Amino acid sequence: MPVVLPDTGYTPTAEDRESLAAWFAEYDARSAKRAIERMADMAVFPLNLVSDDSAGNARSAQWDRQRFVETMTAVMGEGDEDIAFESVRTPVFLSAAMAVVFTDSTMTAQGQTQQLRYADILLRRDGVWAFQTMIQGGWGDNL
Repeated sequence: MPVVLPDTGYTPTAEDRESLAAWFAEYDARSAKRAIERMADMAVFPLNLVSDDSAGNARSAQWDRQRFVETMTAVMGEGDEDIAFESVRTPVFLSAAMAVVFTDSTMTAQGQTQQLRYADILLRRDGVWAFQTMIQGGWGDNL
């Protein structure tokens, strides 16, 4: 089935696409090293989170930096073994300063693999991308 992207009225430039891809490469590198504080440096707080809970209800929350760091540390665990990500991303640019990015990813940590599907909303301010909203199913009981 072909991917049909919505017409947002904005056509991204090559620089838009390259800068967003570079942002994700850096974020993945920080994630692989479990550099949670450095990951937090790449966000706009309060950070919006959208998910669903085990009862099937949609949930949302706003996290400050401390909550992000504490939660991501608990989720990603501690250790010196890197985490590997293989991701396919589909960005939809709403403007030169806003993008919704859909990601299908395989994460491997300590010999275990996990399939992930999520979306992020990124904002660009003063030429720098930052994530502002994280959307992924299954995390609502933790919000």
